[in-house]
Amino acid sequence: MDTTNPDTMRAIVHTAYGPPDVLELRRIAKPVVTDDGVLVRIHAASVNAGDWHLMRGSPFFIRFMLGGLFKPGRLVPGCAMAGRVEAVGRKVTRFRPGDEVFGDLSESGFGAFAEYVCAPEHALAHKPANVGFEAAAAVPVAALAALQGLRDCGRIQAGHKVLVLGASGGFGSFAVQIAKSCGAEVTGVCGTDRIDLLRALGADHVIDRTRQDVTRDGRHYDLILDAAAFRPLRDYLRILTPGGRYVMVGGSTPRFMLALLFGGLISRFARRSVKCLASRPNPADMDTLKEMLESGRIVPVIDRRYELAETPAAIRRLEQRQVRGKVVITMARQ
Repeated sequence: MDTTNPDTMRAIVHTAYGPPDVLELRRIAKPVVTDDGVLVRIHAASVNAGDWHLMRGSPFFIRFMLGGLFKPGRLVPGCAMAGRVEAVGRKVTRFRPGDEVFGDLSESGFGAFAEYVCAPEHALAHKPANVGFEAAAAVPVAALAALQGLRDCGRIQAGHKVLVLGASGGFGSFAVQIAKSCGAEVTGVCGTDRIDLLRALGADHVIDRTRQDVTRDGRHYDLILDAAAFRPLRDYLRILTPGGRYVMVGGSTPRFMLALLFGGLISRFARRSVKCLASRPNPADMDTLKEMLESGRIVPVIDRRYELAETPAAIRRLEQRQVRGKVVITMARQ
């Protein structure tokens, strides 16, 4: 396809499930703005766990959710982005050309790993002026999950003792900051090389998982957010206070399915709630995150930046589970 054609754009596409090598950089047709759509020129996107699950088609049930049993149902992956509005449809009321926006496309067809996307206005929010495109792109999925995990599943209150497992990753780095802004006493668990990061984010206590077993140090918590669920659930139930809440965010599929299927039964007999987070993007929460960015209550942590053509490497890094904060993709023009 002609690289000078203004009706085309660069995009990462995948037509088969598999490892990062299935992702290809191609020129495809640029989206056309619809009556109720917002055409955005994307400046940056971030990589999230949902992107590599979609890429691999694993766990298998994700194929039913996203409409692609034998091959991906979405040509262009990517769900978190930030950019500038180029055009709006006649039914759009919240945005106009030139506005800087950020958004979560996970329920709007994906498409963030491209130079342009046409998104419904409910998937977008105005980007704070004090935050750049790369930082804003790091927020929509991970910070949204942290907000909903703490507030809706965890019912966080001031004074709660909160434990964040996987605290130095994308979700965890936001969870620590949001929990602190709610007035909680926050303990973060991470590797040795992340201790200073968690302290800088405001964690009251930091546990080095390579040297200390958080389930055997005698501390108890009102709320546990688990972004790295690879241990038996019973290990964490015993360090919850009576009436405490355990929220599973990510980890091994067997652990997630156990909590999903038997969480209600476990909660009834253990006198402690077990929840699985299923975050949902919505305009009100996106505006809440905008306010948190403006006030400095959350500050995105960026691990590495990659250009669009390097998206396979970006996702490969995420799969290695060694990320500090968020991996960001920039749409450098070539």
